[in-house]
Order: sequence, then structure tokens, then C-alpha cells
Amino acid sequence: MASEKLQVLHALDVARTQRYHVRAVVIAGTGFFADAYDLFCITLVTKLLGRIYFHAPGRGEPGRLPPRLEAAIGGATFCGMVAGQLLFGWLGDRAGRKRFYGTTVLLMAAGSFLSGLSFGNSAGGVMATLCFFRFWLGVGVGGDYPLSATIVSEYAGKRTRGALVAAVFAMEGFGILAGCIVTLVVSAAFQARSGAPAFEEDPAASTPPLADYVWRIVLMAGAVPACLTYRWRARMPETARYTALVARDAARAARDMSRVLEVDIAGEPDKVESLTRGRDYGVLSRRFARRHGLHLLGAAASWFVLGVFYSQNILQGEIFSDVGWVPRAHAMSALEEAYRVGRAQAIIALCGALPGYWFAVAFVDVAGRKAIQFLGFAMMTGFMLAIAALYDGLAIPGRRVWLVAMYTFTFFFANFGPNSTTFIVPAEIFPAHLRATCHGMSAAAGKAGAIVGTFGFMYAAQKADGSEAAETGYPSGIGVRASLFVLAASNVLGILFTCLLPEPKGRSLEEVSGDGGDSLNSDETDVGDS
Repeated sequence: MASEKLQVLHALDVARTQRYHVRAVVIAGTGFFADAYDLFCITLVTKLLGRIYFHAPGRGEPGRLPPRLEAAIGGATFCGMVAGQLLFGWLGDRAGRKRFYGTTVLLMAAGSFLSGLSFGNSAGGVMATLCFFRFWLGVGVGGDYPLSATIVSEYAGKRTRGALVAAVFAMEGFGILAGCIVTLVVSAAFQARSGAPAFEEDPAASTPPLADYVWRIVLMAGAVPACLTYRWRARMPETARYTALVARDAARAARDMSRVLEVDIAGEPDKVESLTRGRDYGVLSRRFARRHGLHLLGAAASWFVLGVFYSQNILQGEIFSDVGWVPRAHAMSALEEAYRVGRAQAIIALCGALPGYWFAVAFVDVAGRKAIQFLGFAMMTGFMLAIAALYDGLAIPGRRVWLVAMYTFTFFFANFGPNSTTFIVPAEIFPAHLRATCHGMSAAAGKAGAIVGTFGFMYAAQKADGSEAAETGYPSGIGVRASLFVLAASNVLGILFTCLLPEPKGRSLEEVSGDGGDSLNSDETDVGDS
């Protein structure tokens, strides 16, 4: 019954955005800033790693990371994220949202710092060590997903909840941009110091010994924001929804929120007992399958499809070289190439990623989560189909600007669309005692999709005639154009899976999930519930 709702939960739902809301968003958002920096900075230095560790004297070509090894470095991080999302999501429901919230940033800080200290007796040894430390970095980053989303969702009022959770996720855009800026500054400083010539002028001198410091500094810098976040997280109170509905400590929940909201709130222990009776069912129970099984499928599958799309970089290198942002490797030194890659990525972040994130913040509580997710997947499908259909014509000099524009708009609608909403919705639609677990499972599905996209399109995008086999060592694939059609088809699946989700806009978490007692009989029992 709606009349049975706890005073503390009602007070949270109707509260205007206050200082504690902003503080929660800043604390969680700083963590996501570090998450994004740590995840994306590796793509800025992969070419530099290839030049340093895989150059063969006399070959006539700058060194490059073997594609399998490049994918393995990214894959190790994604595997760590899957483990972290599942583990810390489960712990967030069992031990509390706050208890392990600081642990995730400590793992991130350690993973970032140690990645920069990767060592070995050979190039392969250094890369293996890097993969090991990137895995543990991924565990920390992955754990941040369910905990941050759940904490901010449970703190927020029902009218602004989507915007607050989206604002946390939008800090990814600033983290990506920060990685580009650090790369630009460090590579420019070391290039000025070394004066390294282009590869075509002097292959050996084009990669000076100082270059080995550059990628290490870029990776290690990610530890700074993670360390700054730890103290703030340690001082956060537990969310009232966890305390009341999961820990069932009504007095403490009322006491904590009375202090934060500066109002008198009754503990209502009898009402807590009534609302939580019979709600200990697990994710594998029949009750959960009946009530939330399709919701979990929709959230996880939508995130999986997005992961497949977001992890691939089929067009990126081609676009950067075609428009002159990153010239031929022969025409640059190793450090200049790192600078050019950082600059190109910064342009994409400023024009596509950042605006998309903040459009989501502005409109998610106006248009609703499902509408934005539908729009995002639909526009991504349209742009992928257009690029695939016009691919040969767009590669002609003079028309490449259209390729860049469509590529940028694709990522704008990915961020003003499913990349934001897949993070928000799982933190709203599941009951309190399973909220972090289900968010972690959905996020893990997304990173499983990223693993599929990273390795799958690495093979699929190879030319069908096998002409690239000598360079890459891969068998023939279906080609870039056909791969783009596959991506468009996967985005259509995202539209279909979105239909399985409820719309949480403007509704309390208890109303959406059934925790409030108005849509679930608390005396209901099921044989086999766990």
C-alpha cells in the first residue's frame, strides 16, 4: 500500500536537489572520471608501445603491436571489469553499498600505478605484466559501476534521479578528455626535449629512449584522481534505502537522513518489518524470474549490444589518417605520433562524447529513459547503415568530411542514448536487496559484449580477399563494409531489447521495483525461492 511507505523514503523521494545530492554526485563522479581515464588512456599509447617494443631493425616499417596482443591488453581489462562488476555488485547487496566503495578506488589506483611499472626481460614479458596489472585495474573499475549507480540512485529524489545518475556517468567524458590532455602535454614535452626526427629520416632515432617514460607517465597519472576519491568515499553514510529495506535498521536510517535533510523523521520499525517480510528471494528464484526476469534480460542484453558496438574501432584509424589528423607513421617520430593520436581523440571527445553525455543529463528526466535509449539505438543504426552503404564514396578525397561527421554523430547518439541509459536503468528497476547485484550482472553483460566486439571485429574487419593476411597474420574476414552492416543489425537488437524495460521516470524506486508493498503481496511465498 502506498500509505505504508516509510517516512524516510518518502522524504528522500520528494526532497529537492540539495548539497548532499551534489556531494554524492561529485564523489561518485570523480571515481568515474578516474574510471574513464584509466580505461581509455591505453588506446592513446598503443602505437607508442609498438614502436618501442616491436620495431625490427632493417624492416623499413615502424614497430606496431601485434593485433592479437593489442586486443589482449584491452581484453584483460574487460575481463577484470566483468569480475569486479559481479563481485562488488553482490557485495554491495550483502555488506552494504558503502563498505567496499573505497576498496574499488584503491584497486584502481594500484592498478594504474603498477601498470606504469610493467617490467620484463623481453617485449612479451612487459606486455604480459601490463595485462596482469590491467586486469586488476579492471576489477576496481568494474566494481565502481554497480556501487556508484546504486548509491546515487538511492540518494536521489524521484524527479531528478535520472539526471543525477547520468551526471555521474557523464564524468566519463571529462576522464577521456583528461587522458588526451595528459598525453598531449607529456608527449609534446618529451618530443621537445629529445628532438626526435621522423621515422623516414632516421628509423632508430625516431623512437628515443625517453619515449619509454611517456606511456608509463600517462598510465600512472590515472592513480591521482582515484587516490583523491578514497577519503571522500570513506566518510559517506550508508544509503537509507539499504539501511531500512535490506539491513532493516529503521532507527539508523531515520537518524542518518534526519541529519542530512535537517528534518525530523520517525524510525517506524514496525512498518519496516511489514514491508520487508518475505522479500529475501534471490536472483535465481522463481519469484524473481516472474517479476524481474524480463527486466534483467532487457537491461543485460541492451548493455551487451552496446558493448559490442562501443568496443570496436573499425573506422577510427582510417578516419584519423584520411582526414590528416594522424599522418603516415613514416612521416612522424614515435612521440609526435602519440601527440597526434591524443589530439585526434580529443577532437572526437569534444565534438561527440561530451555533448552526448550532457544532453542525456539534461533530457533523461524529461523524455524518459526508454525514449532516449530507443532514439540512441535508432540513430546509431541509421548512421551505421549510411556509412556502410556509402562507404566507397565516402573514402574519396573531398567527401571524407562527411565520414567524420557521421562517425561523430554516431558516438553523440551512443552517449545521448544507450551508453547513458544502460547505466541508469538497472539502478532503478530492481528491488533494494538485489539492486547492486542486478546492476553488476547487467554491466558484466556489457563488458562481455565489449570482449566479443574487440576480438570479433578484429577478425571480421579483415578484407575478404585475404590481402591483409601477410601484415596482420589473420585469415580473411568479411571486410569493413560488411562489418558495419553487422553493427547496424546489432543496434536493431538493442531497440528490441529496450521494449522489455519498464519506464522509471518520475516514479519512486519502491514503486518501480515493488519494494513499496503496492505491487507485491508481502505474504506471497514460493516453493524453491532462495
